[in-house]
Amino acid sequence: MDVREAYLQFFKSKNHELVESAPLVPDDATLLFNNAGMVPFKSIFTGEVPPPENPRAVSCQTCVRAGGKHNDLENVGHTARHHTFFEMLGNFSFGDYFKEEAIAYAWEFVTDVMKFPKEKLWVTVHDSDDEAFEIWAKHIDRDRIKRLGDKDNFWQMGDTGPCGPCSEVFIDQGEENFNSSEDYLGGDGDRFLEIWNLVFMQFERDTKGNLTPLPKPSIDTGMGLERVVAVKEGVLSNYESSLFMPIIKKVETLVGEPYVYESGASYRVIADHIRTVTFLLAQGVNFSNEGRGYVLRRILRRGVRHGYLLGLKKPFMHKIVDVVVELMGDQYPYLAQKSPAVKEQIMLEEERFFKTIEDGITLFNEEIKRSKDVFSGETAFKLYDTFGFPLDLTEDMLREKGMQLDAETFGQLMQQQRERAKAAWKGSGDAQVLALLSDSFEREESLHARHEGWVLLDKTPFYAESGGQTGDTGRLGDVAEVLDTKKFFGLNLSKIRALKTINVGDSVHAVVDENRSEIERHHSATHLLHSALYDVLGEHISQAGSLVEAERLRFDFSHPKAMSDEEIAAVEERVNFIVQRGIAARTEEMGIEAAKKSGAKAQFGEKYGDKVRVVSFGDASVEFCGGTHVKNSSEIGLFIITKESGVSAGVRRIEAVCSKAAYNYFKQQRHTLNEAQSAVKNRDIISGVEKLKEQIKMLKEE
Repeated sequence: MDVREAYLQFFKSKNHELVESAPLVPDDATLLFNNAGMVPFKSIFTGEVPPPENPRAVSCQTCVRAGGKHNDLENVGHTARHHTFFEMLGNFSFGDYFKEEAIAYAWEFVTDVMKFPKEKLWVTVHDSDDEAFEIWAKHIDRDRIKRLGDKDNFWQMGDTGPCGPCSEVFIDQGEENFNSSEDYLGGDGDRFLEIWNLVFMQFERDTKGNLTPLPKPSIDTGMGLERVVAVKEGVLSNYESSLFMPIIKKVETLVGEPYVYESGASYRVIADHIRTVTFLLAQGVNFSNEGRGYVLRRILRRGVRHGYLLGLKKPFMHKIVDVVVELMGDQYPYLAQKSPAVKEQIMLEEERFFKTIEDGITLFNEEIKRSKDVFSGETAFKLYDTFGFPLDLTEDMLREKGMQLDAETFGQLMQQQRERAKAAWKGSGDAQVLALLSDSFEREESLHARHEGWVLLDKTPFYAESGGQTGDTGRLGDVAEVLDTKKFFGLNLSKIRALKTINVGDSVHAVVDENRSEIERHHSATHLLHSALYDVLGEHISQAGSLVEAERLRFDFSHPKAMSDEEIAAVEERVNFIVQRGIAARTEEMGIEAAKKSGAKAQFGEKYGDKVRVVSFGDASVEFCGGTHVKNSSEIGLFIITKESGVSAGVRRIEAVCSKAAYNYFKQQRHTLNEAQSAVKNRDIISGVEKLKEQIKMLKEE
């Protein structure tokens, strides 16, 4: 049985809207990754965003728990059910149905669809939730319903905000298979396995801890796909299921030794980690030394190190990607599309790590011999800083030796490094929000609000920094200069330098600087560049950042290696060809699904509403975009790539100029050429240089 599809179709039959899995990188600054099925709906539950037209939703959300508060990394491979990457099935009600229907749906699915034996099912409710207890009693014997306290059966989004009791569904996996003292309902053992949690979001908690009933209670549920598949297939570990065994079989082939569950932790770590690495890379996260990229790097290196323990002394993780694609590519088609680049990025990262892993392990073993019970914090930091060993990798190795780490010294050294990095950091300033504005360069507007040098107009011709495009400058008649424009909680605010007295309510003549035209030319050129890179380098290309100014553009993209001179020339030529074709720009607002079907390129991880703005230049370029653009590609003029470089592992950067900036670049190059001709005293510079080289050679011989 395809459990994922059965779940989605069941709730679709109950009038739930099928919602695609949101990206693993959330639109939430408080989270490193999407770590639960409800995260994409968080703004609806908090009331920041109104509920959709259909207040019922169902999804299978990809999740990663490998950093921050929700971090299961250390347990992976050593338990039957912990993963860094997993899929969470969930059904949601945004102020529509509540406990009665949620419980009935859950019981129907687990008994009628999954056909789990009723005599093996148990339920827990919050000890104060008599309502849930009585509803469950309509479906299951009362003696199979257990009341638990806040620790187990009360959910809250944070210290304040939406919260409520929850109810968990357990399945008894059999007394004959488990004999731990924790193998009781509500214990930490695996005999009674939680397969579903139903959250009844019915209160608002204030700063004093008081609970106020919500006017429209909601439902948020989560069912771990990996757990349910394992139960359905009659195995006692998620890793023994059809979701993981093909990957473990591939590891067996690479190692040349059969997998044995009791001693197979390293096989399980590799099987889990390759799924996480494949999905994160396919969604545009790249290896780096900070943030999400660092988490990605340490997950891969942890997998490599476990392969090293199994005797794999050369890059191997990239060879397992195809199995992940085969298992999950139908549900997530982008995996197959991105797999060539994913494999190449993994192989390059493995090669980097293998160059240092033996030296690092030698240093580790030498320190083990010197240490008694506590491992040196200085050595752990050197392993991290010099040999690329993430701290949790060193802690893993110490755990196997039964040793502790001098974490205090390590922490002090890390803090010193952070302070040095912070002092050297200059920042990029790129914003990542979608903005819409009038195409007009001049407007008569009323000053709506003013605060500490920033003003808000009733309507504005000024574009707020967004999507890589810099914010507009200009003037408000003769009363103020506009120095910058930024977006703040959905409002376009302009920073001004007042020249005369200006008050709220005043009518002002808003004029955008002429350099907006140059910004538009560089922005449209960025779209054409993206398309050309896609055509020349391959479909794995995805945007990783951009900057659009009046004098230049910068475009970061995922690609595992430096571009060749021939590839750079081909991209430049392709962009100029599109420019010369004089293709009219077209801007449309359309539904998100229609936009995707049109072939419009979207930045993976960017959050879009039901309606999106699509900018196209014929069939040459079609992209989601809220910025300003030329009306015809011919306005871009000449396009010149000035530099191609690496930003981080797997991310390249192109810098380019067009229009006036391209002409100025050409003038500078011509001036440099003339100076070179004068220096070598020959209009044929190459010939002149060759003569100088001959003279130098002769003088050296003399």
